[in-house]
Amino acid sequence: MAADSRAKAATLNLRRRLLSSSCRLFFPEDPVKIIRSQGQYLYDEQGREFLDCVNNVAHVGHCHPTVVQAAHEQNLVLNTNSRYLHDNIVDYAQRLSETLPKELSVFYFLNSGSEANDLALRLARQYTEHQDVVVLDHAYHGHLSSLIDISPYKFRDLDGQKEWVHVVCTPTSPQVSFHPQAWMTWQCLSLQAPLPDTYRGPYREDHPNPAEAYANEVKNVVNIAQEKGRKIAAFFAESLPSVAGQIIPPAGYFSQVAEHIRRAGGLFVADEIQVGFGRVGKHFWAFQLEGESFVPDIVTMGKSIGNGHPVACVVTTQAVSRAFEATGIEYFNTFGGNPVSCAVGLAVLDVLETEQLQAHATNVGSFLMEHLSQQKAKHPIIGDVRGTGLFIGVDLIKDETLRTPATEEAEYLISRLKENYILLSTDGPGRNVLKFKPPMCFSLDNAQHLVAKLDDILTDLWYFFLDMEEKVRSCKTLRIQPNSVKHPSEGTHPRQIF
Repeated sequence: MAADSRAKAATLNLRRRLLSSSCRLFFPEDPVKIIRSQGQYLYDEQGREFLDCVNNVAHVGHCHPTVVQAAHEQNLVLNTNSRYLHDNIVDYAQRLSETLPKELSVFYFLNSGSEANDLALRLARQYTEHQDVVVLDHAYHGHLSSLIDISPYKFRDLDGQKEWVHVVCTPTSPQVSFHPQAWMTWQCLSLQAPLPDTYRGPYREDHPNPAEAYANEVKNVVNIAQEKGRKIAAFFAESLPSVAGQIIPPAGYFSQVAEHIRRAGGLFVADEIQVGFGRVGKHFWAFQLEGESFVPDIVTMGKSIGNGHPVACVVTTQAVSRAFEATGIEYFNTFGGNPVSCAVGLAVLDVLETEQLQAHATNVGSFLMEHLSQQKAKHPIIGDVRGTGLFIGVDLIKDETLRTPATEEAEYLISRLKENYILLSTDGPGRNVLKFKPPMCFSLDNAQHLVAKLDDILTDLWYFFLDMEEKVRSCKTLRIQPNSVKHPSEGTHPRQIF
């Protein structure tokens, strides 16, 4: 039976019977069955078109014909492992090297971002002869056991934090909103440092030098670890923390962190798996937002690198690579760097260049940021709009003072957008940050359509809560001063939004 001829209910029943419930679906109450895709669009079994605003894996567009053709043509000729000489793997390494600082010159090819980060961990430990790792709060670096251990996003629900992992923590939880006045008390109790979040963290948009302040918190974490006799092998961070809520670290933060880490004998690992390959618009790599002088010791790549094909890469310096080679142990990955995967990777780079998608990300991203900021001025539930290129987060809040995450409202908004054939998702500790990471072919018309629907739904949401408040008032269970609630268009809002 062809997949597109089976009823959605039958597919769902088969999935529930054959697959683990830990393999979760989007919209589990009413999942979408996707059978076809093209560009920035997905199509269900009834032919309905959905605008994909979140799939950063299909980087240059779903089923891009150039990428599909490259895979097909190479598959017709040869696909084998990298122990044989082949031009594709060296051509691909050469093309990637042209986008990177000259110091990053040795490449390893793999199949997934998780494999890439696992290898980066091995490289760092071999080079430094140290064990410990410093990571940011709510970080996620992959699903292998070694990476779950350095991913607070995961390990806090499992076995907890290992002794050799040092988390640069944020004093918040999904249920509790951080207030800056609480910081000193919390700091004295925990002696850990926060995520570099200038909207929710202790050093906010009004701080004179948030980059230095946040970097000093990392320095404190390192110092405390060293006082306990621990030795730092690496600092791992996404160049723009995504799972943590589409965070844009203050400029200069990573450069100063790298100084503290290297002084402790560790390496700086930039995880570009979600944010690389031109997504940030201004630069090809997100770590380049720090400036030309900033060069990580190791960079990992995945997801968008193959446009849906399983490709990943680690690049590092000659010195780190030589230390790894000195063990005498071969590094071999059965499928990593095979001719088909490298042909796909080369095709993705070709499309990025010929279709000028990096510049496109700048133009469309700026347009989307501007129009989302206009929605922020209209709808007080939008607390913050942040991003660069086609990496954007919209932080939804319940109140303006505490910036309490509007988790339920975000879930409702995502559901309503789906009803309007727009697919979006949330991230952050409070699951309240709308994340925009669409295929890079996402257009100005797409952005305009998305914002218009968002405006309609937020207006409906405001009226819904206004109606609820009226009902509460009539029941005399909550007293509200007259004229305390006004429509967003009137320009003033209560401090408690919903």
